[in-house]
Amino acid sequence: MSPVSPAASLRDFVQLTKPRIVVASVVAALAGFLAGSRHLDEQTLVLALLGVAEITAAAGILNQVMEREIDAKMARTAGRPLPSGRVRPSTATALGILLAVSSIAVLGAGVNALTAWLALFALASYLFLYTPLKRVTSFNTFVGAIPGALPPVLGWTAATNQLGIGAFALFAILFLWQLPHFLAIAWIYRDDYARGGLVMLPAHDPDGSLTARQACVHAIALCLVALLPFAIGMGGALYLIGALLLVPVFLVPAWRFLRAPADASARALMRASLVWLPGWLCLVAIGR
Repeated sequence: MSPVSPAASLRDFVQLTKPRIVVASVVAALAGFLAGSRHLDEQTLVLALLGVAEITAAAGILNQVMEREIDAKMARTAGRPLPSGRVRPSTATALGILLAVSSIAVLGAGVNALTAWLALFALASYLFLYTPLKRVTSFNTFVGAIPGALPPVLGWTAATNQLGIGAFALFAILFLWQLPHFLAIAWIYRDDYARGGLVMLPAHDPDGSLTARQACVHAIALCLVALLPFAIGMGGALYLIGALLLVPVFLVPAWRFLRAPADASARALMRASLVWLPGWLCLVAIGR
């Protein structure tokens, strides 16, 4: 075996952190912080975003350690650093624990205890509830959406040091966004998930009708709940107009997936969700 170059090693460690998810979590936390802030505290903001980035990276790394044998069976994940053998599980575990401890320390000492506890809850529920449930029940998608919906809440509590209706609204919207997004992914990669032994809804839904119906119902619920920030005064007229303009972005592809469940319509829904999310986060950040 030829030696691995330092550049290749660095790429592997970066890949382990799932950088796209880290960036998405940081942006969501930023939106939550700006939505909750009355007076911008730059130092608290920087520390909050650092803590969110670290806890998200830690969750991604430790999840891959726990699922490395499953990842080795699936085409889309077999080339990851752990199943391919480019990074040792012990090394990845140490890095994940280091990032988790650093995150809790940064959030606890530099932000507030509430945000630190919420970050710890997000990590624990992701690793010890969602990850094992993926092998047991398709309900895992709903469980996994709980820690996945917490980044904007972490931003909110970092700015306000309290929970409330605003934090609930942010949580509910991002929770609902994840369901059609991940149902579309589960349909696209249904065969790969089955090879890995993961129990996703399409495994019990050969024609895709149930998966598409659930995706469409949750997309409708999302578009309705996304109006909540305007109703509670968290967003003004700009937020309302933007939220209404985003409705067809999600509902049209969700309806098409419902009408004709297929890889192409599921992929269109997944792409639409990736357009909707940054648009909504911008509205949250500037909509007050």
